[in-house]
Amino acid sequence: MNWIRLALASLWNRRITALLTLGMVALSLSLLLTVDRVREDTRASFSNTLSGTDLIVGGRTGSLNLLLYSVFRIGNATNNISWESYADLRRNSAVAWTVPLSLGDSHRGYRVIGTTTDYFDHYQYGRNQPLSFHSGVPFDDVYDVVLGSEVAQALDYELGDALVVAHGLGTTSFENHDDKPFTVVGILNPTGTPLDRSLHVPLEGITAMHVDWQRGVKLPGYSVSAEEARTMDLSPDSVTAVLVGMKSRVQTFAFQRLINQYRAEPLSAIIPGATLQELWQLIGIAENALIAVSFMVVVTGLLGMVTVILAGLNERRREIAILRALGARPGHILGLLMLESGFYGLAGLVAGLLLHWSLIALASPWVQAGYGIELSLTLPSPTLLVVLSGFVVLAFLAGLLPGWKAYRQSLSDGLTATT
Repeated sequence: MNWIRLALASLWNRRITALLTLGMVALSLSLLLTVDRVREDTRASFSNTLSGTDLIVGGRTGSLNLLLYSVFRIGNATNNISWESYADLRRNSAVAWTVPLSLGDSHRGYRVIGTTTDYFDHYQYGRNQPLSFHSGVPFDDVYDVVLGSEVAQALDYELGDALVVAHGLGTTSFENHDDKPFTVVGILNPTGTPLDRSLHVPLEGITAMHVDWQRGVKLPGYSVSAEEARTMDLSPDSVTAVLVGMKSRVQTFAFQRLINQYRAEPLSAIIPGATLQELWQLIGIAENALIAVSFMVVVTGLLGMVTVILAGLNERRREIAILRALGARPGHILGLLMLESGFYGLAGLVAGLLLHWSLIALASPWVQAGYGIELSLTLPSPTLLVVLSGFVVLAFLAGLLPGWKAYRQSLSDGLTATT
């Protein structure tokens, strides 16, 4: 007797119940898979955003806040660094290079970064990968702008197009610097980091936009045209943060201590890698909680599967009795029910994987655009593969309980059962 075919035929006879049970198992497994994938890709996206930078310097604030707003474009700076202080730390003999950053403006929801051409020479991401251009060149004029790949694609910009920067960071702004438009001169290659969702302009461009503004408000009755601004001194008064590369990494801790004790104004200096570890420790509790909840959902799905099989035994007493009458041994009945529960586990795993990949494919563009996290369509991690293999084994073993109950049903009891 072909027990696999018999098990499939029995499931087909109860196909509605079987499909609902299979859906329950698939949903529970897809939740576990998706939570783990989001966790892994979030860590990878954050870790690949910045490399090759020894220190980040900003106004006195918490280390995590400084890392988030300067690198990941999350949140806002509480204080800026005066241009004099920036020039002072740049002159330090231990410093190899610096990249100043000025934040606070946006364009259609994408952040605008004021910086220098050193940004394109020294900024690295991933495993020390330098920035490269898909088309165009770095900015050279006050009103030049270099776009991240996502900005260019989402807003359909090309070289030579003009755009207007808005004051503030809102998606919709009623305060635009429309009297000083910028021209697209370069588009960066994709990096999978927040750079893809950023616009880069010269520091002088940031100053030029705000020459007729004060404290975030345009001065009434006073207007400076774009050409008039070119003739003015466009040296910035302050910057938001500074990326620092040291001549020798041995000097990093000493220079960090020097900045943290800087007397001219309160400053903070952080080591990106060390601060990122603090971030993982902070969110590690939430990660573990999500994983624990996902595991409990999977266990609930497994218990629900066993409950469905047990609940259906009373309806199948005559079927089991007929099999016994045809010569099936108690072990065969036990194996039949184990095959059914194993089918739920194995088919549920396949369906869960397909559902998981479908969810990732659908959510990836939205998550990338909104949070800068690139979700990948890959196989589960090796650790999770072991867990999933264990789940399939448990699914087969879960058939022992209903199999034991069926084993105890006597042949006469099955034949006299009412229908």
